[in-house]
Amino acid sequence: MKRKIKVFFNRGILSEICFAIVVLLIFVAIFAPLLAPCDPNVNDLRNVVKGVSSEHLLGTDYLGRDVMSRILYGARISLYTSILAGALSAVLGILLGLAAGYFGGVLNQVIMRLTDAILAIPALIFTLVLASALGGGVLSIVISIGVSLVPTYIRMVNGQVLSIKESDYVTAGKLIGLKNVKILLRHLLPNCFPSLIVLFTMNLGQGIMLEATMSYLGVGIAPPTATWGAMVSDGYSFLTTAPLLSILPGVCIILVVVAFNVVGDGLRDALDPRLRGKL
Repeated sequence: MKRKIKVFFNRGILSEICFAIVVLLIFVAIFAPLLAPCDPNVNDLRNVVKGVSSEHLLGTDYLGRDVMSRILYGARISLYTSILAGALSAVLGILLGLAAGYFGGVLNQVIMRLTDAILAIPALIFTLVLASALGGGVLSIVISIGVSLVPTYIRMVNGQVLSIKESDYVTAGKLIGLKNVKILLRHLLPNCFPSLIVLFTMNLGQGIMLEATMSYLGVGIAPPTATWGAMVSDGYSFLTTAPLLSILPGVCIILVVVAFNVVGDGLRDALDPRLRGKL
């Protein structure tokens, strides 16, 4: 374990910075109510689109709401939706990937062809259509993002299972009468864990990006809930007079997505030294 941690942090200052950003995001998401100076949804029409001040450290938006408070609460929404969507996609993808790879035959063909069909559709278009059909809201966002990420887990788990299901220890388990469920959970699934951890980490960044994009397009979480994507969209009309309204949440999105991808790349190096990821 110490060796793997050392490999991760030996990748340079960029990995350390990105790891710090991820830790900071988690901290902010958990303690947003304590860190936020104001209620993020309280309007103050007397202080509309005001700049930096002692009362509002990052200014106010077009409804007089504190920008800093909304950014802090937006971090909570982004992390919450991405983790739930990632967990949903991981559970579904692992189950379907294990079944397809282990049992093979018609089941494998059906699952993999459906997987190919979903992968043929751009993830953003797929999530937009599904979220619109489900009617918006946090639950629909989580489901739509989660379903769009399922194929990545299916393909990865299926490939892992196909490569090890003919191993001697799997054959021995069958010969001594182990049930298929035990073979899948005890022998095949643990071999997929390192790759699953890396994939889950990278998909968190993609989930945050998809949620922000849908909120920007007006299909995401309904107002007045603070989300980074919605803040970028709301500030678009004030780019010339108050550019920070869009720039600040946009920078947050970029930093977090890049951080998750770099951390995932570092985990890949630490968990499998044969795969040396390069930025």
